[in-house]
Amino acid sequence: MQELIFEDHYKKLGLEMFSDENLETINGNKFKYDIKILFVTQGYELSVDFNHYKISTPSLFFLTSQHLKIEKGKETSTLLYYNRDFYCIQIHDKEVACDGLLFHNVFEIPFVELTETETSVIRGLFQNIKDELQWKDSSAEEMIRTYVKQMIIRATRNWKKQHLNNDAVKIPGSELDIFRDFSRYLEIHFKEKHNVADYAELLHIFPKTLTHKFKNLNLDSPNQFIINRILLEAKRLLFYTDKHVKEIAYDLGYEDPAYFNRLFTNKTGSTPSNFKKNYSSGKKYNI
Repeated sequence: MQELIFEDHYKKLGLEMFSDENLETINGNKFKYDIKILFVTQGYELSVDFNHYKISTPSLFFLTSQHLKIEKGKETSTLLYYNRDFYCIQIHDKEVACDGLLFHNVFEIPFVELTETETSVIRGLFQNIKDELQWKDSSAEEMIRTYVKQMIIRATRNWKKQHLNNDAVKIPGSELDIFRDFSRYLEIHFKEKHNVADYAELLHIFPKTLTHKFKNLNLDSPNQFIINRILLEAKRLLFYTDKHVKEIAYDLGYEDPAYFNRLFTNKTGSTPSNFKKNYSSGKKYNI
């Protein structure tokens, strides 16, 4: 396995090439706290949280705190990982920063499918980053950041085409900021803010206005998105940690564990304890 890394004070970015021969490194905890851009080719199968993906088209996955497990794959693929100090400071444009459409969105779609042309371009950008990491020139940091931003911009354009301009969801450009900001605030505050009114206040609009915006676009209600995010975190804690249900309830901002237990059971059809014992697989997607 080949590893290339840039580190300077608090800033870090690395590149790893992998195949079925070294999946255990990618699947471990080494990159748990990094922002990740994962490029996989056809033939790969992987799980992100509780969803399973079978790849038939080269794709990019954009991940932060999700649990990633690559189950199989042949052709060499690439993992780019970095921290917020390297790329995500406030001066970056919010659409292409780490809290934009790709990394945290209310639709929970963390991937972009690539055309043959886009695949070639993305491969070229990864190669440019690899070259800079090998050369270790004094200007390498800025060059690498430029390539990362190009990758994110291209992927964001494709993500919008694939997921916001179809028969199921059509979001006008003027409305994108609301959904992007709602996603960002939800990711930051879901453990302590459980009501639509909390997020409407952060967005400087009325709760009814926020709810109507979602309804007019045939989306689930903001309240449902809030609940979904809480339940996702609950499932992560149940499945990947040894925490007790009561402790998880407190972690997620519920002072009454019995209420949390009822909410989880009502929304998932399983008690938290049964989920922890009996969970087998989530949704399956072919992409």
